[in-house]
Amino acid sequence: MSDLERSLLDTLRALEVELHHPGVRCSAERLSQLLHPDFHEVGRSGRQYDRETIIRWLADDHEPPKVVPDEFRIAPLAPDAALLTYRSAHRQEDGALVHHTLRSSLWLKTAQGWQMRYHQGTPAAQVW
Repeated sequence: MSDLERSLLDTLRALEVELHHPGVRCSAERLSQLLHPDFHEVGRSGRQYDRETIIRWLADDHEPPKVVPDEFRIAPLAPDAALLTYRSAHRQEDGALVHHTLRSSLWLKTAQGWQMRYHQGTPAAQVW
C-alpha cells in the first residue's frame, strides 16, 4: 500500500468511526458535514434509508450500540472517490459480539471535505 493510500485509509477510517460516535454524540450539524446531500443507505436489515432519516436517528439521544469495527480496506476509485470496506459487530454488555456485518461506504471528496455518499451493511455469513 502506498503512503497516499495509507493516508486516505487513515482519514476515511477516522471519519467512518466518527459516525459510530463512541463516547461522543454526533450533532446533526456534524452529520450534515459527513453525509453527502445525496446520501443513501441500505442497512443490514435490507431496509433503505435516506440522509434525513439517518441524521435524525444518529443525532437522537438514544444509546448507540458499541460498534467493534476492523479489517478496514481502501479502494481508491478516482482522486475524489474511494470505496472503504470493513467488518463490524456490536459488543453486548457481557462482551459477546453479535450482528456481525460486512460494510462498504462510498466516500466522495467535495468542497466540504470527504463525505459519505453511500453505505451498505450485509449480514456476515461467518462470525469472528
